[in-house]
Amino acid sequence: MSENVQMPALGESVTEGTVTRWLKSVGDTVEVDEPLLEVSTDKVDTEIPSPVAGVLEQILVQEDETVEVGANLAVIGSGEGGGSAAPAQAEEPAAQEAPAEEPAPAQESPAPAQEEAPAPAEQPAPAGGSGGEEIKLPALGESVTEGTVTRWLKAVGDSVEVDEPLLEVSTDKVDTEVPSPVAGTVQQILVQEDETVEVGAVLAIVGSGSAPAAAQEAPKQEAPKQEAPAEPAQAPTQAQTPASEADVPAQAAQEETPSTAAPSAPSAQTAPSAPGATPAPAAKAGGTYLTPLVRKLAADKGVDLASVTGTGVGGRIRKEDVLEAARQAEEAKAAPAAAAPAAAPASAPKKASVPAVSPLRGTTEKTSRLRKLVASRMVEALSTQAQLTTAVEVDVTRVAALRNRAKADFKAREGANLTFLPFFTLAAVEALKAYPKINATFGEDEIVYHPQENVGIAVDTERGLVVPVIKDAGDLNLAGIARKIADLGSRTRANKVGPDELAGATFTITNTGSGGAVFDTPIVPVGQVAILGTGTITKRAVVVTDADGNDTIGIRSTCFIFLSYDHRLVDGGDAARFLSAIKNRIEEGAFESEVGL
Repeated sequence: MSENVQMPALGESVTEGTVTRWLKSVGDTVEVDEPLLEVSTDKVDTEIPSPVAGVLEQILVQEDETVEVGANLAVIGSGEGGGSAAPAQAEEPAAQEAPAEEPAPAQESPAPAQEEAPAPAEQPAPAGGSGGEEIKLPALGESVTEGTVTRWLKAVGDSVEVDEPLLEVSTDKVDTEVPSPVAGTVQQILVQEDETVEVGAVLAIVGSGSAPAAAQEAPKQEAPKQEAPAEPAQAPTQAQTPASEADVPAQAAQEETPSTAAPSAPSAQTAPSAPGATPAPAAKAGGTYLTPLVRKLAADKGVDLASVTGTGVGGRIRKEDVLEAARQAEEAKAAPAAAAPAAAPASAPKKASVPAVSPLRGTTEKTSRLRKLVASRMVEALSTQAQLTTAVEVDVTRVAALRNRAKADFKAREGANLTFLPFFTLAAVEALKAYPKINATFGEDEIVYHPQENVGIAVDTERGLVVPVIKDAGDLNLAGIARKIADLGSRTRANKVGPDELAGATFTITNTGSGGAVFDTPIVPVGQVAILGTGTITKRAVVVTDADGNDTIGIRSTCFIFLSYDHRLVDGGDAARFLSAIKNRIEEGAFESEVGL
């Protein structure tokens, strides 16, 4: 019995997705929840697991095709269905008998080898592309119409396997690698780095080793005389590679020669022909394929790839994995670095803390799509709203003392750091319930006061400003908010948040104080009427009044909190009352039950 695999709902506002890569081929066996294909939407790239176990009988949607949610992607049957899939593969080349006549003499010579008997059925596939196949820019999201080529991972004359990364493309939502849909040799590169083209534009031409490509390969491979006879046997090997791609990392680790690991993955008997095959990248980490982007990024960040655990298909190390490893390494170095001045001898000369010179100094770079998008939204917000900012100063001494007493136990119990931000977020959510004008959407004909508090948390990433959302924050306690902030922050920096997690905010908080800013005037996002900012916490000498009304000078931890708001709906009195509610809640410091004390 066969079962259809459908395009799942990948987000509240996502109605369609683009198949970017099939991880299994027709005839392959797949387990329940094993990744079957990769799909891209306008907000996220993700793997689709198989809902059933069986044999992949049909692929109904090809790579780079866009279909709606609920569309049938493939058919998976039982083991018996898998048997019927084999003839289906054999029939496919039968329709191409005309071009198959030419390779026929080449297949007669290896005919005595038993394992190469089915090979002629697959051999015409590359031959059909001998004139070169166009590699087009795929649809990378529902609302994405164009992309910028940021880096070519292959040059003209280089060989490429099916699904091997060919280039890197940047859009306003995602930076991603574009894999080659065919195996062959790069014959032409039609779009240069930093050029922006529309979806569907032809990026390159990949052939199967025709005369122009062979001429470029000849100078590189003159030494091995046995390469010429090895090529006919290698063609079927390359055609079989996609069907067992998931096995490549494990088998590649067993190969002694890295350059032959990928072509020899399907069968150990194909190893002799591997030297004449397409050279695979030599760099491996734990037997996993590494793209040039990952290798370069790891070198720039000083990350040891052998210590990185890959989250990609088959354990492949991705760009996000390297960035996360680099971030963790920086955090590990921060503590010893902070303690170093105290341990230094008193007589040691002070070293000036001059920041390192940025490599961007004196250079020019193309504006990224994400930066263009942020810029347009900021201009739109300022041009459509009457924005201004109100601020108050808050004494956080009691919260600071409470936090110091509870943070160790809180970390062990909740698995998240107890920073100051959860305290301010909880106080803000409580104030939003009391002052719904701050948690509203303004329209010319109507004003919507939201029934829930969906709080966006501004996160500074290497790609730019991204704002994941804590949904229904009004239903969470301090521990729940702290866990959400930690989880969303780490996954946002690693570019692993889902589309629903980036939409639906009714109010936003930005912690500019984490970078040392005392005061700021943040811009209210479009569709909201207010954004709260928190400044850095500093110790100051202030006037303290005791219970008897006596004034003394005391050292207190203080900071500014500031609210930018749309004056079309929110008045100055509304802003002041909202900020005062947060100020009073923080200064009381009555959070003992929230932190487990």
